[in-house]
Amino acid sequence: MFRLVLGLRPACPRVLPPGPAVLGSRSSPRTGHLRRFHCGAASRAVSLGPGFSRRATFLRCPRLAGGCQRLYSLPPHQKVELPALSPTMQTGTIARWEKKEGDKISEGDLIAEVETDKATVGFEMLEECYLAKILVPEGTRDVSIGSVICITVETPDLIAAFKDVTLDSINASGAAPSPAASAPPPPPPAPAAPATAPGSSYPPHMKISLPALSPTMTMGTVQRWEKKVGEKLSEGDLLAEIETDKATIGFEVQEEGYLAKIMVPEGTRDVPLGTPLCIIVEKESDIAAFKDYVETGVVEVATPPPPPAPTPQAAAPAAAPTPAPAAAAPRKGRVFVSPLAKKLATEKGIDLAEVSGTGPEGRITRKDIENFVPSKAAPAAAPAPAAPSPAAAPAGTFTDIPISNIRKIIAQRLMQSKQTIPHYYLSVDVNMDQVLELRKELNDEVKAQNIKLSVNDFIIKASALACLKVPECNSSWMDTVIRQNHVVDVSVAVSTANGLITPIVFNAHIKGLATISSDVSVLAAKAREGKLQPHEFQGGTFTISNLGMFGIKNFSAIINPPQSCILAVGGSEKRLLPADNEKGFDVASMMSVTLSCDHRVVDGAVGAQWLAEFRKFLERPITMLL
Repeated sequence: MFRLVLGLRPACPRVLPPGPAVLGSRSSPRTGHLRRFHCGAASRAVSLGPGFSRRATFLRCPRLAGGCQRLYSLPPHQKVELPALSPTMQTGTIARWEKKEGDKISEGDLIAEVETDKATVGFEMLEECYLAKILVPEGTRDVSIGSVICITVETPDLIAAFKDVTLDSINASGAAPSPAASAPPPPPPAPAAPATAPGSSYPPHMKISLPALSPTMTMGTVQRWEKKVGEKLSEGDLLAEIETDKATIGFEVQEEGYLAKIMVPEGTRDVPLGTPLCIIVEKESDIAAFKDYVETGVVEVATPPPPPAPTPQAAAPAAAPTPAPAAAAPRKGRVFVSPLAKKLATEKGIDLAEVSGTGPEGRITRKDIENFVPSKAAPAAAPAPAAPSPAAAPAGTFTDIPISNIRKIIAQRLMQSKQTIPHYYLSVDVNMDQVLELRKELNDEVKAQNIKLSVNDFIIKASALACLKVPECNSSWMDTVIRQNHVVDVSVAVSTANGLITPIVFNAHIKGLATISSDVSVLAAKAREGKLQPHEFQGGTFTISNLGMFGIKNFSAIINPPQSCILAVGGSEKRLLPADNEKGFDVASMMSVTLSCDHRVVDGAVGAQWLAEFRKFLERPITMLL
């Protein structure tokens, strides 16, 4: 069993800062998240958008005292929460308690072992205390991160007060703290211009917050403001354009008013969801009141400064070393050291025999390692010329391109797909002669209608029909279930200047070739112009990526989760095939395709069956009419 030791400081649960309560709301394309504030403690929240009626909810948010959140009927204590012991950990299992209720805990002592999604991990306390109450017993599974698992106190005489404390009473007390709690910390000094809580003395106004414009969006970039401060806004006017993780999307206002304040300037990157973007008022005379408005209780979003130009580093004279304290005589015999201190000493190459411990009975702690100064400062060791930082590249030899939100999310999702989905690949060659002949005939028929069918339109149709024949390939991995879709929405990969995006041909299995061709042309044009709406690229049950027009013979594509398959299409080429004729061969246009499958959903034989159906539809395209 792999065992990792982590240090844990007893932490008090964070208390939310006072301010208006936040209302979650669905967001739709071109829709802002509007909040209206009025005087008093109550705040009225309004969410506006196409197809939504106006909904008003009155909330009253109590002001919580700052500092540690405690049980006010109990002596001073500290609540120990379950920390995240691995990057992917969401819950843990209390494998074993190393201490019992009433035991003294010294600095560096292990208190428990927790089984995470990676290993069994032990963690230690970094301060002396006493274990007053264990709230989560051994063997408890699926304990959420942040759950209170035990209570510690500073002196043993306080332990008895926690005999009957339960986890329910802890949660109940934390949810409704008594107003007579410990006195709040002194307020910060007032600024020159007193910052008044939003809504307390300002005229009636609406706040537009950054909404979630796609399911995976966590932040956005304000690309451009379409209106300026002071301008009148009419219903339906485009207010701003936001770059999300998928595309650049504009959203509009749904009420008339005036733009009183822009709080996030153009070009600001990585703006978190819910951040107030601007303020709208009903009367033009109210605009001046918001000239110096400052939002309180919101994390400031600053436009990142441009990277500094590389400058030659001047060799700074070496600072005179401070005299080291008298070295302690190397200790003999057994060395008492906490697990964390031992790990740090190993990493830093420190001989524990030279370290004087300040813990109980001379135990070496983390602080001793961090404060340790070698007895000899290596007199002759003229500092080896510090590893010179990489020489600055001559100007003009490279260009640093800022990573857009779209590119960042593409990188994250592709890496997630390759790391978490067990890909396997199946390839097959398809004779395209009959498709090419039929395409030529149909294009002659619809030429007058300004319709031109492409080979990709036949591929989309054949893929959709094959998904009906083999529904396992039209399924999604949903962690707890496999969702088998009854309609085929084909995502078609389109390359744009900002990155890859996959607009969707909905219900491709029931659409004709002409309709598919029209849909793909419109969607591809909107994708390259950055005008796709979220519903046009979110979802899909099967994906096609075609690089044949670039001369690529074959390639393997990366699955777009939660889908289970993606088809990589190469170009067609003339090949000689054996034939029973006078020449003994035929010349055929052969196209190579590779199906990437998620082995959790699609077994190898099932993927092969899908390719067989797909090839049958293309080699005999007339069967797509059945």
